[in-house]
Amino acid sequence: MDFPTGFMMGSINNVSSTEKKNNELATEDFLQIMAASIKMPSMPGEGGSSSGGGETDYLAQLAQFNTLDKLTTVSETLNMNVLMTQQQQALSLLNKEVKVAGAESGFVTGTVDKVKFDQGYATIQVDSKDYTLNDILEVGEQA
Repeated sequence: MDFPTGFMMGSINNVSSTEKKNNELATEDFLQIMAASIKMPSMPGEGGSSSGGGETDYLAQLAQFNTLDKLTTVSETLNMNVLMTQQQQALSLLNKEVKVAGAESGFVTGTVDKVKFDQGYATIQVDSKDYTLNDILEVGEQA
């Protein structure tokens, strides 16, 4: 199974979101670039415009940059909430009768013996074999 890294069971923080990657531009970096550009307007003949509208353009870009940053934060939070919900759902399946799609054997029916977490993602164990939650076809009370 291929799972994204950076999530841990019960965690409320995405570990990878706290690490700044070298290729990402932070708001502070953008403000430094904007300040340097305002301090040193373009020289004549460089194709830049030092008169009128430059600051407005920067403010519009900053607003877009901040919007993108907030959307990224919302997306990370949503992903984390989905992961936590998935973990809770898996735990609620303990000792329940399930029918799962088995790779080579067609359908497997059995009781969920264990719930395992691999990098924060839940898998269930039925008859000593691991299945993802996507493999579940039916859930019922134990017979």
